[in-house]
Amino acid sequence: MHELSITRNIVAIVDEAARGRRVCRVMLQIGKLSGVMPDAVLFCFDIVAQGTALHGARLDIEEIEARARCDTCGGESSLPHLGASCPCGSRRLTLIQGEELKIRTIELEEAA
Repeated sequence: MHELSITRNIVAIVDEAARGRRVCRVMLQIGKLSGVMPDAVLFCFDIVAQGTALHGARLDIEEIEARARCDTCGGESSLPHLGASCPCGSRRLTLIQGEELKIRTIELEEAA
């Protein structure tokens, strides 16, 4: 399960960015074609966050749909899976979104 190492990296990045302040919420964006399972990241998060500034923080995940531009007709459409074709029938597609894994926002506790 590579989601455990991905979650460890996310926690390390956010913990460093927090600079000792308590993290209340983390918002991630995960593309549907990224190969990362959002449920597995959620499962690992609380365990990995123990003993860090993220302990007790809420993790919200937004799944980003896959979209592609057709190299034949120039149209854009959603891509339900790799290997899908454009509505025009072409399979010459350029992926424009859906593989991302981003830390979108970090909410920190107010400084005293």
